[in-house]
Amino acid sequence: MLRALAQAGGGVDDCADAALWALSDDELLASLDATHALAQRLATVQLALVRELDGRGLAVAQGASSTAVWLRDRLRLSGRSARQLVELAATIDAAPPTVRAALLDGNLTVEQGRVVAETIAALPAEAGPEATDKATELLVTWADRFDPTILRRLGERVLAHVAPDLADRAELAALNRAAQRAEARRHVTLSEPNDGQVRLTGNLDTETASLLREAIDPLCAPTGEHDDRSPGQRRADALGEICRLTLRTGHLPHNGGDRPQLVVTMSLDALVNGVGAGTLETGARLTPGAVRRLACDAAVLPAVLNGNSQILDIGRQRRLFTGPLRRALVLRDGGCAFPGCDRPTRWCDGHHVRHWADGGTTTLGNAVLLCGHHHRVLHQGDWIVRIASDGQPEFLPPAWLDPARTPRRNLYHRRC
Repeated sequence: MLRALAQAGGGVDDCADAALWALSDDELLASLDATHALAQRLATVQLALVRELDGRGLAVAQGASSTAVWLRDRLRLSGRSARQLVELAATIDAAPPTVRAALLDGNLTVEQGRVVAETIAALPAEAGPEATDKATELLVTWADRFDPTILRRLGERVLAHVAPDLADRAELAALNRAAQRAEARRHVTLSEPNDGQVRLTGNLDTETASLLREAIDPLCAPTGEHDDRSPGQRRADALGEICRLTLRTGHLPHNGGDRPQLVVTMSLDALVNGVGAGTLETGARLTPGAVRRLACDAAVLPAVLNGNSQILDIGRQRRLFTGPLRRALVLRDGGCAFPGCDRPTRWCDGHHVRHWADGGTTTLGNAVLLCGHHHRVLHQGDWIVRIASDGQPEFLPPAWLDPARTPRRNLYHRRC
């Protein structure tokens, strides 16, 4: 075997030294197909070797705690890659011989082989060997046309082709098993803030995920021709707007059910001049711009410190843009007031035209409704909002967009 591998290595050397620029288009495509097929065949041989040494316990005999740990050190793999290699080797080894034969013939990629092997292993025992053989043959045939993702979807219904009488019952059992696994594994994790970001990870069951999609999809559309956010950024912003809306309803249990109550610790000069960061109760640090944006329509409890960081005063909680004032704001603006935005009032926060830390008052003449996205645009960008002489908000675009900075209004929420 070592001699054959050495010969294969010599062939690789010859290929590496070849003048690729001299190949015709047909030769280039054929060479790509050949190298891919050969790589998959060699990977199958490697899986067989891994399975054999794992079965012999060779890694443990050499002092390693497991085959995966041993492979990690010997092949310089990541721990995850090493574990996946051992698991895949066991999966392929347990598959019908037809699967390994198809892999060695180059008719299956390793990814497709995993799908076929896992699909066959998941078939109910009552299907019997004849149905199993038919399913394997069918999946291998499909692999010539479909990638692993589609092949797995087709595999979920393979019984309908080889054993129709078992298909419905098996599908229901599979759905129940999947639902139980999803329920057991459900979780959401928020990591500690790092470099201004908090990582959100987790697993949701199908029902909860569908609810989340239905909730955020209406808010994921671009807000206008100048909305250059990526789809992922729009989903993140939509999730934030969902949370703001939920907090506004007042229907959450104790320790919730209210707009964000922020205890922001910062010096008085930093608060007024916007030159220093604020610290939340969690210890997270916020930029002055983030503090100002959150304070626009939140309950803010300022803890004012002197130069020695001693607390001088714990201010009284102040409710901003609520009750009759918010209703008046809703009636006037009808939704997000930013030009061209169609976000309804329930997705909007009140924004101080002149910030309250700068002496701005909490009045209708100093307020404008903004959706979450345009709230950030106004705090971070070059747009300017002001209340015109007729009492309506108007926006001055940045000079790079309109050198004349002609005031613009949102006409979406009103007839004239």
